[in-house]
Amino acid sequence: MTRPALSSVAELLKPITWFPPMWAFACGVVASGGSFGDQWIAILLGLVLAGPLVCASSQAVNDWFDRHVDAINEPQRPIPSGRIPGQWGLYIAILWTGLSLLWAWYLSPWGFAAAGLGLVLAWAYSAPPFRLKQNGWWGNAACALSYEGLAWLTGAAVVLGDVLPHERSFVLALLFSLGAHGIMTLNDFKSIEGDQRMGVGSLPVRLGVNGAARTACLMMLAPQAVVVALLLTWQTPWHALAVMALMLGQLPLMYRFIQDPIGKALMLSAAGVPLFVSGMMVSAWALRIGHGVPA
Repeated sequence: MTRPALSSVAELLKPITWFPPMWAFACGVVASGGSFGDQWIAILLGLVLAGPLVCASSQAVNDWFDRHVDAINEPQRPIPSGRIPGQWGLYIAILWTGLSLLWAWYLSPWGFAAAGLGLVLAWAYSAPPFRLKQNGWWGNAACALSYEGLAWLTGAAVVLGDVLPHERSFVLALLFSLGAHGIMTLNDFKSIEGDQRMGVGSLPVRLGVNGAARTACLMMLAPQAVVVALLLTWQTPWHALAVMALMLGQLPLMYRFIQDPIGKALMLSAAGVPLFVSGMMVSAWALRIGHGVPA
């Protein structure tokens, strides 16, 4: 059997997608209130788990089960183009999933649980019989929870060991996961044709282009507004002001996006999402101050 080139395998694992869960993991580390110096090796190993392992596994799983849709939308991808031949896409997805679980097992009990749930959601998102991506509401929720919430909690768990993260950390992880639901919708605008032909019910297909654009913006903004209110309640007004400023910076970008959803989806992803994830880190530092650790 012909083996794929390493460059094609690397392309399948999509290193460009590793940043969001690695960033969320780092936010969880900060929010934990734990000592960085005592856990720096575990933190580095956890970053590898979040990005090159768990996220890469999800990308391989998705590309394998989406190969027929990708043949329409993006035929140059490794699997539909034939550069990952035969069943190799499936083999890589299984191998990377197993390696991720083994890696997580040696890091932290709660980190293993969070990583395991993330991998379960990754397979449920793409693979039958669940194939959650057939419904844009459920699919984007699973993806957002894996990329942001579970990665955040894994970061906190790696630092804290057997101790559960603070409940406020859980709340922020959930809120930013809800916001990431809107970010995931932005990715669906580039694949509308293939989704329609293959029966994938993404939000642009279900709600129409304009309805999905407005929904994505609302899903991004509403949780951030709740975060601002919570940070004020938690006596961190400067952090609340910073998150509010970052949120307001997204508004003009969203306005342009709503005027031309297909043409400006990439623009909002490139310019608006960094503002969103910056608010995540600001919020994590607010929790760290709440733990009594100097910022």
